Amino acid sequence: MAIGVMTLIVVLSVMNGFDREIKQRLLNVIPHISLKHDNSISPQQLNQLSKQLKSSDPRITSIMPILENYAMLANSSRQQGVLLKGLDVSWASAKLVSDNMLMGDISQLQPRSYGILLGSQAARNLGVGLGDSVEVILPKLSVTPVGTFPRLKIMKVIGLFEVGAQVDATTAYINERDARKLLQLGDNYQGLQLALEDPFLANDVINSMASNLSKDMSIVSWSDQMATLFQAMRMEKLVVGLLLSVIIAVAAFNIIACLVLMVTDKRKDIAVLRTLGATSHQIMRIFIIQGSAIGIVGVALGLILGSVIALYVGDIVAFFEQLTGTYIFDPTVFMISSLPSKLLFSDILLVVAGASILSVLATIYPAWRAGQVLPSEALRYDR
Repeated sequence: MAIGVMTLIVVLSVMNGFDREIKQRLLNVIPHISLKHDNSISPQQLNQLSKQLKSSDPRITSIMPILENYAMLANSSRQQGVLLKGLDVSWASAKLVSDNMLMGDISQLQPRSYGILLGSQAARNLGVGLGDSVEVILPKLSVTPVGTFPRLKIMKVIGLFEVGAQVDATTAYINERDARKLLQLGDNYQGLQLALEDPFLANDVINSMASNLSKDMSIVSWSDQMATLFQAMRMEKLVVGLLLSVIIAVAAFNIIACLVLMVTDKRKDIAVLRTLGATSHQIMRIFIIQGSAIGIVGVALGLILGSVIALYVGDIVAFFEQLTGTYIFDPTVFMISSLPSKLLFSDILLVVAGASILSVLATIYPAWRAGQVLPSEALRYDR
């Protein structure tokens, strides 16, 4: 029981740590809240709306325009679908992208240069590197005298960034003026993107501003944009938790087996107690208390060990890495160099409560068997 509870707490904490790491990296490059207009929004409307939003909610730290559209990147026979975003080096989001650059310099993202920043995985899928050219194909048509063709542009790869998440394969950046020209927006923008002090309060901010926005604006939070990824992570945590719960279930069956053997071994003692006046319910309570004590002591021991290991699992892994000279997370390959962990009280409560209830339930059948022992049958052949 102690091993099961300890293992479950440690594994869930490590999964929480990876979940936190992925969300922090995603929030470096995706907007916390996106406000998109059904058509487009002029610079004057954008400035007016920005001032209104900043004055209405102090939790908003910065507001930037939105310029984005889905596009197909092609290189020779390779293709990769991405979300093509317009970016200006003076915007606050440019600093976040710059902090995650692998190669190149974001300052080269100048107007009319038609340079492009690719995620590391997208560049790997296309087989391109710094200085190579890619063909950007937009889902918009250009009408020419010889026919109708999709809009396309040859762009030069001026930088590669890596966040360590899904964004690396699905996002690319170009200069915002080049984006407006390719998307045929003129001087207009598609909407606004907001950065918050605490991204995890995005839904509260959305609820507070929803009544002040026109019906032409749609609101999307960062959690909605990555809903599929977060749903997969929650499902993974649930499945792993259920699989590891088998250890606790095995411990509960061991409690049943131990108590059944004890009842068989103590039949004569039970019979003596019954002849002295003990009732069937009193005998049952004796075995329920004994079995529950075994389980709860195991749960308490597993709680203490699991919590300590979960809090210091990164240091423990680092110690064994230094001792053996091998590294689980090579910094040259992985985006993290240590094992992340985040201990949540809700996980501890769920594991401890579930294991304790299972321990108590495991005692019911053996205790019932003990209560059914008849003194006359147990003492029939005793001399």
